[in-house]
Formats: sequence, C-alpha cells, structure tokens
Amino acid sequence: METISLLHNRRILLGVTGGIAVYKVCTLASRLTQAGGVVDVVMTEAATRFVTPLTFEALTGRPAYTDMWRTSDGSDTAALPTHIAHIGLAHAADLLVVAPATANTMAKLAAGIADNLLTTLALATSCPILLVPTMDAGMWSHPATQANAVTLRERGVHIAGPAQGRMASGLEGEGRMVEPDDILGHVRLVLGREGPLARRRIVVTAGPTREFIDPVRFLGNPSSGRQGFALAQAALDLGASVTLITGPTPLPTPIGATRVEITTAQEMHNAVLLAIEKADVLLMAAAVADYRPETIAPSKIKKGDKGLIPRLVRTPDILSAVAIRWAESGFPRVVVGFAAESEDVVENARTKLTTKNLDLIVANDITAQDAGFAVETNRVTLIGRNGQAEELPLTSKTGVAEAVLKRVVELLAQRHPGGTSE
Repeated sequence: METISLLHNRRILLGVTGGIAVYKVCTLASRLTQAGGVVDVVMTEAATRFVTPLTFEALTGRPAYTDMWRTSDGSDTAALPTHIAHIGLAHAADLLVVAPATANTMAKLAAGIADNLLTTLALATSCPILLVPTMDAGMWSHPATQANAVTLRERGVHIAGPAQGRMASGLEGEGRMVEPDDILGHVRLVLGREGPLARRRIVVTAGPTREFIDPVRFLGNPSSGRQGFALAQAALDLGASVTLITGPTPLPTPIGATRVEITTAQEMHNAVLLAIEKADVLLMAAAVADYRPETIAPSKIKKGDKGLIPRLVRTPDILSAVAIRWAESGFPRVVVGFAAESEDVVENARTKLTTKNLDLIVANDITAQDAGFAVETNRVTLIGRNGQAEELPLTSKTGVAEAVLKRVVELLAQRHPGGTSE
C-alpha cells in the first residue's frame, strides 16, 4: 500500500470495542500503519474476547492498551506528556477512531461515562473523534441509539455508517460496519478538513466518454479514470469540497466527493458548465472524445459484406466554453488542463495552454508503457502560464495529483489569498 502524505507520522488512536466486526478492524489497523500513521490501539475488555492485543501489536508494531492503569512501555515516551496512558495518549492523538463502535460504547460516550480506558480517552482528548457504528439493525434503529447519535453529532463527533447488509444474527438491515477502505476515506476526510484548500470548491473531471454508433457500439478510449480520481482524493486531503464528474469507470468514489456520472462529451460539457458556477478550481483530467458519430442508428447495425464508415462531427470544446464563462463571471479562478499527446508533447501542450487560456497544463506521453492510460503510474510535465516546464519523474498517479494540487494551492494563494467561493 502506498504511503498517504496526509497520514504520514499522524498519531491515530484506534479504539476497539466488542463486536464481531473486530476482525475487519485488524485490516484497518494494518492499512493505517502502512499508510504512514502511528497507530495506538486501545481495546475494551469485550474486544479482547474476539481478538487478542497481540494481533494488533503485530499489525501496528506498537503496544496495544487494555488497562486503565497501564503505562507506556518506555519506547516512545518523548512524544507523551506523561507516562499515564489515558492522559499521554489522549494529548498526543491527532484523531480518535472507534471501530467498531457498539451501542453500549456510543451510549457511554453520549453520557460522558468514563469507566474504561477507551471512554476515558474520549473525554480527555481534544482531537477529532470518528465513530464507526456496528450493531444489529434493531439496536441501531432504537430511539435511544438514534438519540445518542444525534447528541454525539451535535458535539462535533463524526460518524461513518453504518451500512446496509447482513448481520451476524442472520438478519438484514442497517447496522453493518462500513468496510476498512471506506473508514480510511473517512479518516482522510476528517484529518484534511482544515487543510489549505478548506472552503474551496474544486471540480474534477475524470475517465473516458463514449460516443455511440448504435445502441450497443460506441467510440471510446482506454482511460481508466485513475488520474482524475487521484486528483479528487488529493483535493479532499487538502480540505476542498469536491465535485467529481466522471465518465464510465468502476472506480469507487473518494469518500466526501460528490460524484456526477456522464457518458458522452455533450453530457460532460453540460455537467462542467453547471458545476463551475462559483467554483475555485477546475481540473480537467477527463479523456473527452473530440468527435462523435453524426447520427446514431436506432437499432443494432447488422454485419454486412461491406465496411462501415460513420461520418464524424466535432464534440463541444469544453475548455473553450469554460474560458468564455470565466470571462463573464471570473469563475473558476484556476483552470488546469491535461494534454495526452503521442508526439511533440511539450510543444503541443504549450499550444493548448495558450489557446484554452489555462493556468497550468499537465502533459504526458500516452505512448509510454509506464504512463498514460490504464496504468498505475504516470510521467508528466507541468507547464505554467510563463511557459516554464517542470518535468516530474515517473511516479504514482497519486504523486502526480499531489504535485498538481500543490501548484493549485500556490496559484490560489497568489491570486485570491484567503478567499472563498461563497
């Protein structure tokens, strides 16, 4: 798993209570640790009935805490104001995650009861708290639990889930713990909420478009959408409000993003012009078709002896339309384009930068085997309005996204310091 910049060396308290979903929390502890977090696990006595502390110690490389009076093992005391676990851990934490959060623990937290190490930590800490409820559907829907959830939310506690599905009891309903990767997304959302793009509105386009010839055939491209989705996640990590306009792709929506699904270039055009009203930034990473069939056959075209040559016409030029909208309203404040080229990459990208009135363009060579469409990595060149080119080494698409968003933060700070779109 790739290290997540937002989580690097962040101290995360992972509170584990007694529920069958504890086995999934082992995966969460591993994910958080691999992502770069410093994870301290605190278990209730009931949680130890399902998984031993040794399991979490092996996954995090750190001691797991179960006793109100246990002290640090001495290996990390410099980071703790005191050796007493429930004070030192609480003061050092950047985030407290309780997963699974049982109905019993939620009731204690709502009432301010501190009868074990975890509930004491929740009272002692000033860091954000994220609860991941897990219980039978009847327990979750009970008025007492719902009232506790309302109370906790009113105090600023973040609650992720629960999800719909089958319970350990065999019943179906709302009460399942959300999956570890989704919890990780919620962790990123909470930790990033006050980042340098807080209160900024970012629109990201991603994926391919499809231009149909008949009801079952279309002209398309091999874009996976990975780079656009990485940009959306990087913007969320910096605190932005993100609208993700995407063509057909099975990629999961980054937690916190608003997903708008489109199919054709015309639909992308319409969605972008609607979304950029009062937006701060547009990141145009989608691989939008330049041409579409002039007509779409109403039924499947049958195979014949002769070839088929459909007449193609231009699709709407989205970035040109955005430039016109910017001239009228001043929004979006920063526009970043992408240039997928097969020859004269930098020269063609500079031309597009000028003709589309872009603030920054990201150029990449789609003929390279380790970059471009349908791969995990990318090799790009960033070109600004001044024409200067910054060539990035081969890196993950996450790395590219973080580099692009760093430039976006700089551009906004230069032109609109401290401004919001509201």
